Amino acid sequence: MVAEGRQRIDKWLFFSRAVKSRSLAAKLVVAGRVRINRDKAAQASDLVKPGDVLTITLDRRIFVWKVLGAGARRGPSEEARTLYQDMSPPPAPKGDAPPDAIAALREAGSGRPTKKERRQTDRLRDED
Repeated sequence: MVAEGRQRIDKWLFFSRAVKSRSLAAKLVVAGRVRINRDKAAQASDLVKPGDVLTITLDRRIFVWKVLGAGARRGPSEEARTLYQDMSPPPAPKGDAPPDAIAALREAGSGRPTKKERRQTDRLRDED
């Protein structure tokens, strides 16, 4: 019996569009990649309620979501966004290098040959 306003974590992850299917949500929970209020969710049947804070690890990203309500269906993304409040830290900028980083230098002519150089090599081999 499910208490009012509570929902299984695997269903909630599916309805909030964090994962593509309930089976993937269950695997994510069992693998220990979901935390409910800083405690690891042990089973896919663990319940979440409004006010809980979920920490979800997907690939190389970490999401921190506050549950705002239980879902009724897997609807459009606008409807899914009403189920949570995103409290994730901003991602690190990808293009910015640390200020003390030195740009990689490569001597001209080192590395793979260019297309022009390959054609010249092929011509030399064909002349023999």
